[in-house]
Amino acid sequence: MTDCEGDGSVGLTPVEIYEKLSAQGDQVRVLKTQKADKADIDTAVQLLLKLKVDYKKLTGQDYKAGCPPTDNVVQSDNGPASEEGDDLVDPWTVSTNSAKGVDYDKLIVRFGSSKIDQELVDRIEKVIGQRAHRFLRRGKFFSHRDMNLVLDAYENKKSFYLYTGRGPSSQAMHVGHLIPFIFTKWLQDVFDIPLVIQLTDDEKYLWKDLTLEDCQRFAVENAKDIIACGFDVNKTFIFSDLEYMGSSPSFYRNVVKIQKHVTFNQVKGIFGFTDSDCIGKISFPAIQAAPSFSNSFPQIFNDRKDVTCLIPCAIDQDPYFRMTRDVAPRIGYPKPALLHSTFFPALQGAQTKMSASDANSSIFLTDTPKQIKTKVNKYAFSGGKDTIEEHRKHGGNTEVDVAFMYLTFFLEDDEQLEKIRQDYSSGALLTGELKKMLIDTLQPIISTHQERRKQVTEDMVKQFMTPRKLDFNY
Repeated sequence: MTDCEGDGSVGLTPVEIYEKLSAQGDQVRVLKTQKADKADIDTAVQLLLKLKVDYKKLTGQDYKAGCPPTDNVVQSDNGPASEEGDDLVDPWTVSTNSAKGVDYDKLIVRFGSSKIDQELVDRIEKVIGQRAHRFLRRGKFFSHRDMNLVLDAYENKKSFYLYTGRGPSSQAMHVGHLIPFIFTKWLQDVFDIPLVIQLTDDEKYLWKDLTLEDCQRFAVENAKDIIACGFDVNKTFIFSDLEYMGSSPSFYRNVVKIQKHVTFNQVKGIFGFTDSDCIGKISFPAIQAAPSFSNSFPQIFNDRKDVTCLIPCAIDQDPYFRMTRDVAPRIGYPKPALLHSTFFPALQGAQTKMSASDANSSIFLTDTPKQIKTKVNKYAFSGGKDTIEEHRKHGGNTEVDVAFMYLTFFLEDDEQLEKIRQDYSSGALLTGELKKMLIDTLQPIISTHQERRKQVTEDMVKQFMTPRKLDFNY
């Protein structure tokens, strides 16, 4: 469910992308004229924005209606850039012009979700009887769909379950991949509910130049890192799509039900698929949607189809679940609720999220203390000034400083974090000192994770990934 990569415009000429853009612009205008559903308009606009980014990346020019590209156009090396300051966020691409990162308030409006405000955080604390996780306190999980309904049900003694996932595109995961699992474990602990974790090895085979064997091997290796986060085997089921769907008629039946209720035009509008994409990509969204329904796991929920699902995930995965929520009532199931996280920034800055394919953009869970120190010191984008004198006088900018951003994810003490922010902003704390604080914070976290992972045996992985009854009665 993370790091999904693909591009419906790959291999197209500037003229072909221009023609797609013109057609997509017409489609947006038609939808708005017909006063179509907001979700349909949003997905059409997202595809239009993505095509504009692809066009500018290929030609070096902004798209202008009625002005097709000339034959002497030169491909730009500037990389993707959103037009007119708009951020581009979909399951494959995250880009922004702002060094502060994506404008999440605008994204909430565009996606039609709800902001996690202090009132909701207070209510969660009241329901669970303890302080909210730092990710909630600091807005790392910033948006939701129907979380209040989940809390209503829980207060009325109605259970729910958690679903999250991982797209196993490589053997090693990075620290950004830990964010949803750290938070999901906290949710499972405080609410004491079942958890299913989907490993989309089928997706990675369809999108990447990998063999089936590679994808299945990566799924097992990634499962070890997930298990090392401390999940309870008696309350957690981890499954590989390539393994589970072939052995679970109930899961596959739900996949088919979803497929029947989503048209090809809808899936193209939501995900930007083209006529040249393989049919596996077009049908995959139904597979990611199926775990949202409890009867996909009869061994856990005893064929019940009314158990509500809560999905913690990064906001770029929301298109999958907007589709799922649209389909759910038409096939007689409750809509899944969602909690959306912000993106974990690359070391080079918050304009993009980390990439598992770029070793220097990420702190990997396999990195040694020395590698962590080198990467932070060498690559972490600084919000400090060019000289010590300037920095002491004017202070640093914590809104763009990657070392400070990382500390907001991993440093537990709110008061300590606020003091660091004030000291860096005033110039009392230098960039090198801030980076050292991050290094000192990350090194023990990664080392502890590596020690836990060493304890995860093949038998443990098999136990987590075997379909079975969990410690809950349904």
